Amino acid sequence: MTVLRSRSFVSDAVTLIARESESAISARGIFRIALSGGNTPRPVYEALSAAGLPWGEWEVTFSDERCVPPDSEQSNFQMAKRALFDRAAIPAANILRMEGERDPAAAAESYERALLARSDPYRHDLILLGMGDDGHTASLFPGTAALGVTDRLVAPNFVPKFSSWRLTFTYPLLNAARHVCFLVGSAGKEPVLEGVSRGGSGYPSAAVVPTDGDVTWLLGGGA
Repeated sequence: MTVLRSRSFVSDAVTLIARESESAISARGIFRIALSGGNTPRPVYEALSAAGLPWGEWEVTFSDERCVPPDSEQSNFQMAKRALFDRAAIPAANILRMEGERDPAAAAESYERALLARSDPYRHDLILLGMGDDGHTASLFPGTAALGVTDRLVAPNFVPKFSSWRLTFTYPLLNAARHVCFLVGSAGKEPVLEGVSRGGSGYPSAAVVPTDGDVTWLLGGGA
């Protein structure tokens, strides 16, 4: 695990993504990246859109999604569309959207099939994740059923604290990645970060440990 404390969080995140894109395309001709939602990555996506990267070789997925229509203000896809897709020439066919407007179980199954139709097994070059104050990542919240899913890549997950369903990558897919980068841009999460780094904390984020890949924590904003 690599921990990077950044004074230039957005530019450092863009540099990391661009480096991974170049490496993946050079090695395999395609860059498979999973985006995260929330407020922290928004300025990163906006800055990334101006980076002039080889968008035609990008394949974009989402680590999780709220069960809402794609034009909802709560949709991770909608945020990424405004911040990145509307500004960068990523082919629409290369963007795999989680269909949050559908029945959660059917949407999760459909998304898994879509991934495996592209590559079986499916392995991301880079997965961007965030971390909540409760240690959750993607939509893997403490005490929820998806934490124990080991036979699916994507799962529906009911989150009692929000009384709503989410779609989420499971640990088998997260831990198959070549590189996972946690973007943690706000202060106040030091105790959780200490628990994750110490191990045995039970925080969902702590179980993201790629079997043959790297984990980077990019910390900004005093985190």
